[in-house]
Amino acid sequence: MKIVSAEFVKSAFEKRHWVDDDRPEIAFLGRSNVGKSSLINSLLMRRGLARTSNTPGRTQSINFFLINDSFYFTDLPGYGFAKVAKSMRVEWGDMARQYLEEREQLRLCVQLIDSRHPPTRLDLQLNEWIEHNQKARVIVATKSDKLSNNELERSKKQIEILIPNARIIAYSATMGRGRDEVWGAIAGSI
Repeated sequence: MKIVSAEFVKSAFEKRHWVDDDRPEIAFLGRSNVGKSSLINSLLMRRGLARTSNTPGRTQSINFFLINDSFYFTDLPGYGFAKVAKSMRVEWGDMARQYLEEREQLRLCVQLIDSRHPPTRLDLQLNEWIEHNQKARVIVATKSDKLSNNELERSKKQIEILIPNARIIAYSATMGRGRDEVWGAIAGSI
């Protein structure tokens, strides 16, 4: 897909702040520090559009990015080991759950899993929720450049065993591996 324009539109901390048009949306979900912002920047070939950090839990809102003036990427807060107050983690979870349950514009959930580690309990719970609610999804195994080809194949097989019937795409934000496949999934959903 040719990217003509990509712009940050807004951060939403509650439902009344969500964008209010009917353009399709692609949601990026995963645990803290799995590489959601890096994936978004890599797909759009823009450095720094989605802010990256070495500190888990920096994304505390739903961030909306308008792509080609025709659809949105939504970057949801990460889940997992962010060092924040428990009450704030609950608020993030409630906001993400509400978005995923109620958003009619949502066309695809892009679930990120770190290819260097087996899916966590929270990764599996998110996947179960996505399946239960019959949301279209693709799994992106991030940081694939950190593994040898054999290690990557073992990682993908492990994900396939734990999450059967899922489309899994190995991705490297630094090398661009998997970029065309992810765009294919996105284009097919919008």
